[in-house]
Amino acid sequence: MASLSNKKVAILTEEGFEQVELTSPLEALKEAGAHVDVVSPKSGKIKAWNHTDWGIEIDVDKELSAVSPDDYDALMLPGGVLNPDKLRQNKEAVAFVSAFLDEGKPVAAICHGPQLLIETGMIGARTLTSYPSLETDLKNAGAHWINEEVVVDNGLVTSRNPDDLPAFNRKMIEEIAEGVHVG
Repeated sequence: MASLSNKKVAILTEEGFEQVELTSPLEALKEAGAHVDVVSPKSGKIKAWNHTDWGIEIDVDKELSAVSPDDYDALMLPGGVLNPDKLRQNKEAVAFVSAFLDEGKPVAAICHGPQLLIETGMIGARTLTSYPSLETDLKNAGAHWINEEVVVDNGLVTSRNPDDLPAFNRKMIEEIAEGVHVG
């Protein structure tokens, strides 16, 4: 596995993130040596969704208003139905994600996480995957949607659901190790 000892990664999330879609990538990133901050518009703790009910609470490391995309080498977006729906309505969160895409920094989004990518207006002509219910939304945003466990498009890593986490985590770490993807 690639070493991310010199990399700083933001996990942007809100209340209602799918628990394993944050905890598994967080663990993988830390095992690879990355410094990881859980970033949220909220401070304190935020609550996970765990399959069909509320799950654990996790600490927010940094409030979104206190960080800049320049502080990070890469971005990870967990899914969950509530989390990306809240974030896509937050102009500051959309601007934060847009900056990563604009600069070619690696971005990894799983399950419903790509909903936030739609709001950036920057995924036209990109190839990605997501939870199946987002297929039409992503196509309407100009993306080429395919049903595969992990899809990589010039530093943008996407997967469909928690079953895809092993492949998602590997590709996310690989793309972050590669660094900025120009073009």
